[in-house]
Amino acid sequence: MREFSQTELLLELEPVVAGELDRHHKVAKEWFPHEYVPWSEGREFDGVLGGEAWVENDSKLPEEARVSLIVNLLTEDNLPSYHYEIATAFGRDAAWGTWVHRWTAEEARHGAALRDYLTVTRAVDPVALERARMFHMEEGFTNSYEGVLHSLAYVSFQELATRISHRNTGRASGEPNCERLLARIAADENLHMLFYRNLLDAAFKLAPSQTMRAVTDVVTTFQMPGTGIEGFSRKAMIIANAGIYDLRLHIDDVLMPVLRQWAVFDMKDLDGEGEKAREELAEFLARLEVSASRFVERREARRAREAARS
Repeated sequence: MREFSQTELLLELEPVVAGELDRHHKVAKEWFPHEYVPWSEGREFDGVLGGEAWVENDSKLPEEARVSLIVNLLTEDNLPSYHYEIATAFGRDAAWGTWVHRWTAEEARHGAALRDYLTVTRAVDPVALERARMFHMEEGFTNSYEGVLHSLAYVSFQELATRISHRNTGRASGEPNCERLLARIAADENLHMLFYRNLLDAAFKLAPSQTMRAVTDVVTTFQMPGTGIEGFSRKAMIIANAGIYDLRLHIDDVLMPVLRQWAVFDMKDLDGEGEKAREELAEFLARLEVSASRFVERREARRAREAARS
């Protein structure tokens, strides 16, 4: 089974991109970030306009929701780097280029809406947030995968993971306006996931073994794009302990639904290298399942101890 070059993959998949772009335009709903922000709650902060300095009890949100909102917003802030990466991987010609710019335009709404909401509601310290933004954007983001198939595999999982994170953060906030905004953002992320997932499904039909290798490489090394955020490990643990996004959700709500959609464990037309990649994937998922179960058990035991003490 021959291996396709990157140029061949782009050319062969371009009609699929065009079709998915048409579908996306039909189902994507126009929305306006300003409509999701409770502007009447806003007031000046200290500084140039001489308002009031932010204090901890200004925020109505639980700590875990605030931490997750900050991580989600800082992740969205790195959009210039993401645009560069996908424009480099997919190009700016024909349907590929149209999609790259459409995706970027839609994603730009997310950061704008989140920052306006957090600032107006005084949900987070705006000075600390701006410093964190500067740090994270100066670090930038570099795609650790090369090639069309690896890039498509990564965004197929990453867009769904982002959707889950936004949706669960909204629920954890306990604040109707926050939940409404994050549900709207999550709907965008879901459409982006469908676009990429359908593209990779076509890639499986075109080059099954080559695509299987890409999927295995991505699943076994997957990291969210926000890992470069300062203090990310501590923030991720807070988010996981709150059940907003953890290893159990990563397997059950992100990895397995997409892998089942592609029917990776039912494919019959893999060559030796493709079979090897699929075996590696199955072995990794089995190990990941053990880790996820242990994490949930430890979390439940800790919650039980805390409940007994209270």
